Amino acid sequence: MYIKDLSTVNIRCNNKGTLGTGVSGTIAAGAKLKTHWKQWTHRPTSLLVYMAKCPGSCDSFDGAGKVWFKIFEQGLISGTENAGIWAGDAILDTLYATVTIPATLAAGNYLIRHELIAVHQANNPQFYPECAQFTVTGSGTASPPSSALVSFPGAYTGTEPGIAFNIDSPEAMKATTYPIPGPAVWDGTGNAPAPASSAAPTAQPATPTTLITSTAAAPTASAAPICEVAKYAQCGGMTYSGCTNCASGSTCKANGDYYSQCV
Repeated sequence: MYIKDLSTVNIRCNNKGTLGTGVSGTIAAGAKLKTHWKQWTHRPTSLLVYMAKCPGSCDSFDGAGKVWFKIFEQGLISGTENAGIWAGDAILDTLYATVTIPATLAAGNYLIRHELIAVHQANNPQFYPECAQFTVTGSGTASPPSSALVSFPGAYTGTEPGIAFNIDSPEAMKATTYPIPGPAVWDGTGNAPAPASSAAPTAQPATPTTLITSTAAAPTASAAPICEVAKYAQCGGMTYSGCTNCASGSTCKANGDYYSQCV
């Protein structure tokens, strides 16, 4: 069900503010989280991912208050707002998206909120938020500063250019960037140092990982394995160690520090 009223509690997790279900997953800080949708129909769509730390068990936390921080966003990828490639194109084609949990994030219980904002109708944005409970493990100690936190409702006013948006306007026919609403993506700093960049390239793994297909003929003794990343799949980002060669017709484009995608 999509949400139109930004002042209702439904904009938080699409569930009228009810408490947790008792079902929780476990994921390590720095690991990739792959989310699936049963169906999706709108190509001009942005994907935004937020997290909120639960004060104890997430079963007794409804996500109220200024507790949410953004870890990922992707809107218009290429072309114009009216006719270009959006994050929704990849979701429509594959019914999944992969994001990376910040490697420096402190361990604990968190709500993870995926939000799709569809703008296929002029001046009629549709919000599709969903939340899940996860326990984050690892040795990270960072928490986002208060300046990175927002509340739902409250994060959006409805007057932002990316929400009060007409995809059929003359401006959208020409614009090649789209202003994604909400706060900036948290950079992984707070009460811990920022993640350090790798000093040298990471060696390619011997066995291709998920979403990587090999196009190599029988390798010679001295040749490195050849790999290829399918269009819309991940090809780079901090902590990523997989293949970085995009399939023909696509290039690797960064979307923040933790995620690059073949587009």
